[in-house]
Amino acid sequence: MRRGLGVFLFLTAAYAQSTPGLTGVDAAQQKPLALPAGRRGAPAPAAPGAGRGATPAARPPAAPTKAAPASVGMSSAKDLTYPPLHPIQQPAVSNFVLSNGIRVSLFEDHDLPLVGGMAIVKTGSLLDPPQRIGLAQLTAIALRTGGSNIKTPEQLDILLEDNAANIEVAIPENMATMSFSSLKENAAATVQVFKELLAQPGFRQEKVEIAKAQVRDSIRRRNDVQRNLTRREFAALIYGKDNAYGWQPEYSTLDHVQRADVRAFHQRYFFPANTMLGIWGDFNAAEMKLLLEKIFGDWKSQQAPVPEFGRVKNAPAPGVFLAEKKDAQQTFFTIGQLGGLRSDKDSAALEVMARVLGGGSQSRIANRLRDRLGVNNEVAASWNAGFLQPGLFEITGSVKSVATTDTVAAIKDEIERLRTAEVTEEECRVARDSALNVMIFSHDDRNKLFVRQMLLEYYGYPKDFLALHEKALQAVTRADVTRVAKLYLNPANLTVVVTANPTLFGEALEKLGPVTRLDITIPEAKAEVVETTEASMAQGKQILALAQAAAGGTEKLAAVKDYTMLADYQIDPSVPNLGGSKIVQTDRWIKPTIFRQDSTIPAGRVSAYTDGKVGWISTPQGWGALGGAQRSQVMGDLFRVYFRLLLSDRVEGRTVNAIEENTVQVTDSSGQMSTVEFDPQTHLPKRVSYDTQQASGAPIYSEDVYEDFRDVAGILIPFKITINQGGRRFADTLVKDYKINTGLSPQDMSRRPQ
Repeated sequence: MRRGLGVFLFLTAAYAQSTPGLTGVDAAQQKPLALPAGRRGAPAPAAPGAGRGATPAARPPAAPTKAAPASVGMSSAKDLTYPPLHPIQQPAVSNFVLSNGIRVSLFEDHDLPLVGGMAIVKTGSLLDPPQRIGLAQLTAIALRTGGSNIKTPEQLDILLEDNAANIEVAIPENMATMSFSSLKENAAATVQVFKELLAQPGFRQEKVEIAKAQVRDSIRRRNDVQRNLTRREFAALIYGKDNAYGWQPEYSTLDHVQRADVRAFHQRYFFPANTMLGIWGDFNAAEMKLLLEKIFGDWKSQQAPVPEFGRVKNAPAPGVFLAEKKDAQQTFFTIGQLGGLRSDKDSAALEVMARVLGGGSQSRIANRLRDRLGVNNEVAASWNAGFLQPGLFEITGSVKSVATTDTVAAIKDEIERLRTAEVTEEECRVARDSALNVMIFSHDDRNKLFVRQMLLEYYGYPKDFLALHEKALQAVTRADVTRVAKLYLNPANLTVVVTANPTLFGEALEKLGPVTRLDITIPEAKAEVVETTEASMAQGKQILALAQAAAGGTEKLAAVKDYTMLADYQIDPSVPNLGGSKIVQTDRWIKPTIFRQDSTIPAGRVSAYTDGKVGWISTPQGWGALGGAQRSQVMGDLFRVYFRLLLSDRVEGRTVNAIEENTVQVTDSSGQMSTVEFDPQTHLPKRVSYDTQQASGAPIYSEDVYEDFRDVAGILIPFKITINQGGRRFADTLVKDYKINTGLSPQDMSRRPQ
């Protein structure tokens, strides 16, 4: 049995009125795939300070207390006076260690009937093996979406929804965070679920595969957003591509990640002695302490201490670099160099210096571009100091491509001017106040302060660091700005990354110096076969033997010579062109490799046929030889015919390899590959996953979920199949009729519709 995903692609082609009968169609022409949001398990945004330290946007200053007009009937913004900013006050926190070694901080805040919490685990994508880049990211997604060993993902989501609660997970470069929020009355139940996910995640195979599909889709689209592309390439040049600050997952590194790797990553790093836990909100600290001991007390796993993160080997990469995008209508650029740590003695002065350069509409760069070049695009400069690794000094923005070279030259001139001439008192004051406002307003409630204190403790910073940094900002002078500009900046040593269509430049970029072209090509996806051993193949045959027996027996399966299946396909409303429609399809197969699909769609009839080597496809626009992506799709459908798949250990050229306790990978000499997961109770096939070739671009991850098994001639066959593509529902299949061994004729099968 096979439900015919390949023909769906042809259906879309026909319905879209593409080139008559011969054009392949991208089955993934859907809205850009986003990671699931909120409670459904998206990796939460990196906790404050966890990543490379983007500076929050400046907030307006506090309301003025008095306006003093310069003269009767006239006033100026410069005449406004403001009260001094309140110093940052550290919240009163209760600290203790649970019996199993978890370090806990509690902060009571009774303003609202809410409770929140966050666990910080010492790990991160810096610990990804080079051949498995993306492991930490996949772990974060599957940790949230994969349920627990106690609750299925669906049970967990329903419980959180009923309790108006939320759980999010993120694993950036140098930490893992799991956070929750809940109503006060549901806090105990939410903390229980939180602990189950933290300590006993299920990492179900299908959720790991869906997580991989989501990350694969992000790889496929990673060059779509020009601004992100520019900053990504800039970071890779500064940090190098041998660490998590500069590398990125590729199809090949994702393909190396298996469910066992995800579970091993969690087991190695998620244990009590490696975990900090903070709870804040409307609760009694003594009662919360007892609750946490009760819920977390049985989490006893132990591992060797996690070593310190290795220092990133930063090497300057001065010069001009061009990432060419022929479809770009404007230029995006990033100019800068390696930054520093937040603990550096000049961190405050450097932050103010950056704001003098590009901290708003009246900054030096903004004035220069507007007044001399007539460019009014937004440009921002920031000294992003890191907690653990040096951050980046970045000047980022966009400009009309015709003004690209002049804009970069003007920015470099302003940097040099900042180094050689002292800033005015007004420039220093505005930049200093802006930096203070950002700091104060990003810590404008006690819960934010509590979380920031947790992060400071995690990174080993003193408890009074925020107060000290606030004072340091207040003390920055004009002389300090000039001093750090001279000491830390050199226009000749800057890295300039430009993403644009160079044919639109007014002047050649080479006017700035030699230009290095960046290769932003996304390496093609290639199916990776897991390591095969005699033991894994023997285990694979055992798993398959159990499935054969459960389905009706090896002899009955082998006795099937042909089948005919009539089914209705309800296409999901989100699918372009065909969304919401019902397709009627007939599949026919003659052992071993004659295969045909006939479908009726709103635009007419679509048929596809193969004898296992060659074939044809017919649509309302005409017919042609089966080739390219269309042939790949149909041959994949033939490879996954239900009876042949269950008898893969008897099909010449196929290899059956166990990759999990109830999961096998089936491959053949032609390059076909599918992963089959079996139900551990019934041993019947539960899920078949594979990559589907598209007309262009990377293959898309697809899966068929089998349900409603019924007896047909003594063989259990699924009568409901849910089809997912790229982590999203594509169609629901309901089998209407199924016949076995009716004596189908090869001649009838090969006859084209007239």
